Amino acid sequence: MGTAHLPEGMPQTEAAPLHWPYMAKKASPGPKPTLILLVRHGQTPTTGKLLPGRAPGLHLADTGRTQAEAAAARIAAVKSVDAVYASPLERARETAAPIAKAVGQKVRIDRGLLECDFGEWTGAELSALMKLPAWTTVQRSPSTFRFPGGESFTEMQTRIVSALDRIVAAHPGGTVVCVSHADPIKAAVAHAMGTHIDLFQRIVISTCSISAVAYSVGGPIVLTVNSTGGSLDELRPS
Repeated sequence: MGTAHLPEGMPQTEAAPLHWPYMAKKASPGPKPTLILLVRHGQTPTTGKLLPGRAPGLHLADTGRTQAEAAAARIAAVKSVDAVYASPLERARETAAPIAKAVGQKVRIDRGLLECDFGEWTGAELSALMKLPAWTTVQRSPSTFRFPGGESFTEMQTRIVSALDRIVAAHPGGTVVCVSHADPIKAAVAHAMGTHIDLFQRIVISTCSISAVAYSVGGPIVLTVNSTGGSLDELRPS
């Protein structure tokens, strides 16, 4: 191995200083990530009983309104929120309203945040659906399932991920709240984690829970999932 040659006049016993021109400069930091707070809508009178899907006219229950106010108080503690988006369904808009008020924003509607289109299953009782042979496919191999007359889980995931991509591009380096529904949020979290959608049913998203994902040039970073209490002050990647 040859001997490295130091510039003329530099003592052989001294280490080269950090500003020595032959040393690589420290890389400049990249752009600030965009923080997305994914909020599931609050509880409704049919939560856990029916599969409401996109049927109109379903509003928050009293418990759901209380949950929405609590979520708004948590999010208001974040230093600044650049925008609040919501699915167009009533239960999502009603959850987003107190959040938007608390952070001084207006609710923006984005159809990409819609609930999955359950087609012919819309409005059915969950207890009855669980007895169907297809329910096992829904739970264990959702990538292969399409709701009769409705959407596939893969299409749903592509839709919400595309919506979040648009929102991130519109608010670089900001903090944005997106109020959606359980299955789309689970699919978005699974995508951010690099988890196959066949495993997304293992993720739990409770009513009015907050899941946080930071989107940066290096890819998404999942900061918290299904958070239902406590401070959000630390939701920034280190």
